[in-house]
Amino acid sequence: MQSSSHLFPVALISAERRGDLIEDVYRLKPGNSLDFTVELAVTRLGLVASPDARGVPVILLHGSFSNRRFWYSPKGIGLGAYLARAGFDVWIPEMRGHGLSARNEAYRHNRVADYARYDLPAIAAFVREQSGQIPHWIGHSLGGTTLAAALGGHYLGVEQAASAALFGSQITRNFWPLKVPPVQWAGHFVLKRFAHFSGPRFKRGPEDEPMGIILESLRWRGLFGRFGDKKDDWWSGLRHVQVPLLAVTAAGDHQDPAWACRELFEQFGCERKQFLCLGREQGFTEDFGHVRMLVSKAAQVQVWPLVQAWLKREDVAPLAESTLNVSTTP
Repeated sequence: MQSSSHLFPVALISAERRGDLIEDVYRLKPGNSLDFTVELAVTRLGLVASPDARGVPVILLHGSFSNRRFWYSPKGIGLGAYLARAGFDVWIPEMRGHGLSARNEAYRHNRVADYARYDLPAIAAFVREQSGQIPHWIGHSLGGTTLAAALGGHYLGVEQAASAALFGSQITRNFWPLKVPPVQWAGHFVLKRFAHFSGPRFKRGPEDEPMGIILESLRWRGLFGRFGDKKDDWWSGLRHVQVPLLAVTAAGDHQDPAWACRELFEQFGCERKQFLCLGREQGFTEDFGHVRMLVSKAAQVQVWPLVQAWLKREDVAPLAESTLNVSTTP
């Protein structure tokens, strides 16, 4: 393999023109975990009009049962395409076994811990090498949770993340039956027999999720569970994070409710952070839901410009003076 990087083997596996956008897909083989079969597909979006231009890099992390198409549809619609057209250098990774990323040998055992400890730092290093700048990160749902794990575990810091934006991400919403040990043990016994949870079959999304992710989530929510792995307490580690944070929740999100997203936001110790709720009471035209907060015509008009403003480091004042309910810490 002829590498496109000095860090580890990287191959450009696709280079296409999609309307006014350039879509380059890279395959990364970091070789930094115990499973050396891990390959990660990372898509870069640029402008046909200025193919060599390198704007501010932004990395977009999809959620569970999803892939790069959450950020960028085949018709060139999505937050990723919007940011590319605004001049940003957009990078969209797909987690192990999702989209163009092949299933690794230990696919069924993949966990957020693996994504946070191994994959995100490798992606950050590659994007920084290619762009020459520290990237911004945006994660939706499990993508945001993974980003929080990487920051709380100190696998990513100010040298790998210029800022972090979490959309519909939380880890403190508990299901009390899982606190009962026999229920948790029974669930673990049944689920561990399967390699994955089918997104298409259960109408959760276009992708499957490895069972390791499901079992890890059960452990977090168990009687003595915590947000972390055996070695690191990510929840406590969030207190020491210095990366600027934007946390966005949706008033109509019943999967990851606003109060739980707020708890995750409050745990971060960074000085510069903002919390935004997308709902009618805050001046929006609707109570956005878990997906519609980023994928809808209303989001294109009301939410995407706010993301662009955050990335461009505009002053907090324009947001605070609007009808939006934005909580900030100085």
